[in-house]
Amino acid sequence: MMKNHSKILAIIPARGGSQSIPGKNIKLLLGKPLIAYSIEEAKKSKYIDKIIVSTDYPEIAEIAKKYGAEVPFLRPKEISGDRAMDIEFYYHALDFLKKDENYEPELILRLAPTSPLRTVESIDEGIETILKNPELDSVRAITETPKHPYKMYTISNNKREINPFLPKAFTNMDEPYNSPRQILPDVYVHTGAIDISRLKTIREMNSITGKKIGYFFMKPEDSINIDYAIDFSLAEFFMEKRQKQHQDE
Repeated sequence: MMKNHSKILAIIPARGGSQSIPGKNIKLLLGKPLIAYSIEEAKKSKYIDKIIVSTDYPEIAEIAKKYGAEVPFLRPKEISGDRAMDIEFYYHALDFLKKDENYEPELILRLAPTSPLRTVESIDEGIETILKNPELDSVRAITETPKHPYKMYTISNNKREINPFLPKAFTNMDEPYNSPRQILPDVYVHTGAIDISRLKTIREMNSITGKKIGYFFMKPEDSINIDYAIDFSLAEFFMEKRQKQHQDE
């Protein structure tokens, strides 16, 4: 397998606590733990040279090792809660690998296990995007947003009315929420499936993204992110469809 000269680390963050779906990261999706899909696709990459799972749960660690990821540590509980910032587990992992293994990557990928339909083709496209554009601090996967922000609302202080989320001063439109989507500006959403950062962006800018954020597109069906039970059902549907297509080829 071809590997790039740059050291490229994939971190799969998989904390144990999930409020919406208990045990989400190792819940079975068509008979396989959810986290396994991310590990398997990362292993196919022609660029990634190291794959680790950052988790606070021994059970997740054992399953991750079974599917071929390294779990060199258990993440401390204080950076594993609902309100912990992502950059905290980046620093923890990078500091550990530098001190314990004398390993320091140039690029770091965050591959959330909650995006099981992400493909190796998308992973490698993201890596190639940042390799070809040295001015970029980071790269993120995006897709067209299914709900336009011009059609979103907040609830008023009196709890009886809704108000446009974006004021006219921003949209420069009287009633964008009553307008056809086709005349509204194109808007894209960060899928959360693939985030790529330079080490110097994290170390020197104390940021995962920095200021210059590159992008590449992912298909909406590949971008499904599992937050709730309905998302799990949707992922099962598309994964089953994909597997059937591969069987028929």
